Amino acid sequence: MTVQRKVKRSSASEADNAKRAHLEAPKRKNLIVNAFLMGSAGNQSVGIWRHPQDKSSELYNSPEYWINLAKLLEKGKFNAVFLADVLGPYDVYKGPSNFEPVAKAGSQWPISDPSYFIPLMAAVTTKLAFGITISTISEQPYHLARRLGTLDLLSNGRVGWNIVTSYLNSASRNLLDGKNLPPNEERYARAGEYVDVIYKLFLSSWRDGSFRADKETGVFTDPKGLRHINHEGKYFNVPGPAITHPSKQKLPVIIQAGTSPKGKDLSAKNAEVVFLASLTPEALGASIKDIKHIASTKYHRDPSKIKFVGLLTVILGNTHEEAEHKYNDYKANYADEEGAKAMFSGWTGVDIDKFRDDEVLSNVDHIAVASAVKKWQTAYPRVEKWTKKAIIEEIKVGGSGPVLIGTAEEVALEIQNWVDISDIDGFNFAYTVLPQTFEEIIDRLLPELEKLGLFWHDYPPSADSSEYVTFREQLFGQPYLDKTHPASELRWEAGETEEAYTLRLEAALNKLQ
Repeated sequence: MTVQRKVKRSSASEADNAKRAHLEAPKRKNLIVNAFLMGSAGNQSVGIWRHPQDKSSELYNSPEYWINLAKLLEKGKFNAVFLADVLGPYDVYKGPSNFEPVAKAGSQWPISDPSYFIPLMAAVTTKLAFGITISTISEQPYHLARRLGTLDLLSNGRVGWNIVTSYLNSASRNLLDGKNLPPNEERYARAGEYVDVIYKLFLSSWRDGSFRADKETGVFTDPKGLRHINHEGKYFNVPGPAITHPSKQKLPVIIQAGTSPKGKDLSAKNAEVVFLASLTPEALGASIKDIKHIASTKYHRDPSKIKFVGLLTVILGNTHEEAEHKYNDYKANYADEEGAKAMFSGWTGVDIDKFRDDEVLSNVDHIAVASAVKKWQTAYPRVEKWTKKAIIEEIKVGGSGPVLIGTAEEVALEIQNWVDISDIDGFNFAYTVLPQTFEEIIDRLLPELEKLGLFWHDYPPSADSSEYVTFREQLFGQPYLDKTHPASELRWEAGETEEAYTLRLEAALNKLQ
């Protein structure tokens, strides 16, 4: 079937029949519901920070902004805040190095380090989790392990790491001595080794229970529960041990985003959560099927232990007409066209200014542009010609992901349709107006999803009966890596001598190769 950008309006009888069919179906999965945020006012929708109800421009210097948002999301039973990030401006459009359009539009620029927002949100919540995007070109793995470890400790085990290799040369020129990004194959080879170092630091340098802080015995850390990892590789030499002690979940949840062949392989081997941005449920389902196949056949993992979340923007109204009006109002009165062009150019790496407004982009020679446009062409066949003007019209609101527009009931049924076709496990909900978007999702959409058996009534209990629920417990009901994960056997367990562990470790490390 073809999924339109706007939810098809059904008659009352059609809606009742569809809802009845869903209610009579077997028990549904509890969808993962995340808030997709950045350390910038503009994320997927370009320029809508100008809306009078929007408060996202407050994020830079207002702790209360993050505190209030965290309280709202936990009250609404959201699984997590998923923090995207980039390390440079989108400067390809009318380039080279032209960042004026994104600076003016506030399109993911300026952007603050998202790791500083997590302690603010964690301090006022006990169950809301936090996925943070950190590139493997941003810092050495030893330092990242310290940063992630500290965040996981402060949040009582509620952090996940979204592994990315970066795609903006504006970032690499500032981080890699003025050089552009290495080729895709080298970036992923380096990232693979980077992740292996992270595993070793978190899982194999501290034995469980070695952190004591025992005032009676005077032992703060048991030195016999520490060991050097002595990693020597092509890209990194890290003796260790990790400088922070383990959290309740030992290792932050591993997240990965990327659908290139190398990205899928990295996900299949390592990811517990995979983030995908597809414009149709069919394309989404194809990516999910590919990654699950690679995970089970190449890495012998249980594919049910990998969760998949898709990018989604929803615009809700009390009536279908009201939702349509909001969408059109955002595009006509607030969205920034030049900023959208700069975003598209950054995503594809090609200056879209080189093409005429009426030039059909699916016919151009450049593979990156033609491939990107083909996604929209497949998703929205109602558009006769995918010109530069047409593609920018779609990007203004919702960015690179799909947008569902309608009443809460209509959107919930369409989400059910996506789940049935793609087998997706949840969504990263992007916003238009903050905090209004998430208030409407909580008040209107989530109750409809709960009626369909697609959303939990409450968070699960923690394994240790504390008020804090770790991120991995939310997702899988246990705090530690699944036993079929290649890194699971790296864990140095309580009571295991270093000699016995070292003998076992060699076989475990071979699984990572």
